[in-house]
Amino acid sequence: MAATAVAAGAGAVAGTESAQGPPGPAAALELWLNKATDPSMSEQDWSAIQNFCEEVNTDPNGPTHAPWLLAHKIQSPQEKEALYALTVLEMCMNHCGEKFHSEVAKFRFLNELIKVLSPKYLGSWATAKVKGRVIEILFSWTVWFPEDIKIRDAYQMLKKQGIIKQDPKLPVDKILPPPSPWPKSSIFDADEEKSKLLTRLLKSNHPEDLQAAVLKVAVVYVITPF
Repeated sequence: MAATAVAAGAGAVAGTESAQGPPGPAAALELWLNKATDPSMSEQDWSAIQNFCEEVNTDPNGPTHAPWLLAHKIQSPQEKEALYALTVLEMCMNHCGEKFHSEVAKFRFLNELIKVLSPKYLGSWATAKVKGRVIEILFSWTVWFPEDIKIRDAYQMLKKQGIIKQDPKLPVDKILPPPSPWPKSSIFDADEEKSKLLTRLLKSNHPEDLQAAVLKVAVVYVITPF
């Protein structure tokens, strides 16, 4: 019941946000997000993700408008579109600065993720893969951003309600995109040695190397948004 009540509250807030209408520059946000989450693509367009993140950072309204565009995509009935949108959300949390981060860490956005899991809302038809990714992302945020109390509270509430049965194992190969598709403007180009080390770790077949790569990138992304 608690999850349902929270989700219901978020729905009302989200509706108000949408009714206000996006500002003019938001057209570029929608353009890049549509490309980044195009379900007809067999592989996700990483350059579109980067362009979307850059637009979020340059548009004064980007950090407040982008989460609602993402929420709409995450709640898509098309599994691939929803999964692609969740990847974009992860990247934005790492790349789009404190303002975007703080918007996503509010209950009114977290409620939109809760809706995907709640059987009273979208959870009755959302696929197991989409719900699994939402759970993975929420859990990973409790690990990487322990200072965000609302994220922790939302996750713990879902566990208490039995919607989340157990903590997932974080798939190190899905937390971050492969390094090769990123253009030369990647933040790692400023330090060639770190870039080479990261590439070697990500190509390794040893789990401990992959975990080390995730830790290195997570620390840089949290401290240095592009």
